Amino acid sequence: MVRLTKIYTRSGDAGRTRLGDMSETDKHDLRVDAYGDVDEANSAIGLARSALGTAHTLDRVLSTIQNDLFDLGADLCVPESDQPREWEPLRVKPDQVDALEAHIDHLNADLEPLNSFILPAGTEASARLHLARTVCRRAERKVSALLASGARVNGDVLRYLNRLSDLLFVMARTANDNGKADVLWVPGGQRG
Repeated sequence: MVRLTKIYTRSGDAGRTRLGDMSETDKHDLRVDAYGDVDEANSAIGLARSALGTAHTLDRVLSTIQNDLFDLGADLCVPESDQPREWEPLRVKPDQVDALEAHIDHLNADLEPLNSFILPAGTEASARLHLARTVCRRAERKVSALLASGARVNGDVLRYLNRLSDLLFVMARTANDNGKADVLWVPGGQRG
């Protein structure tokens, strides 16, 4: 279990931070940026959960996802290495991605078919889930950029974020009365 006894250390005051392997990097490093976006997605999911309430069927799944996102942040925080470690880093596993796919399939079966793109609107919970989805997509793009930079990253991290954004889309529709209250995009509909 993690124990935090002091919240501030002053070690980041010069724009540097330590990764989980104790190596030092800039706070604007792509890796730090990526797990920062994951943290923001997690916070957005917390806001969505507060709008849904603990009795909602999606709350338990979102609670598990929030814990998974901490695992994912820890995974990103410890760069992959061929060097042996004294400890086993926490890594996202394929079964976590599989669980997201199972939730997507289960929820999507009850949704109204889509005949148009939908706007990120409707109920408050739906709008918050859409916001979490867009932050998750940003985190996915950052991890993709990190991979493109040549950094080593667990491939299940990118897969997890990709599936999570899809699940958040389906959950947003679920929160809109299973899609019946979705707000449809009308291309050029506001032009005179």
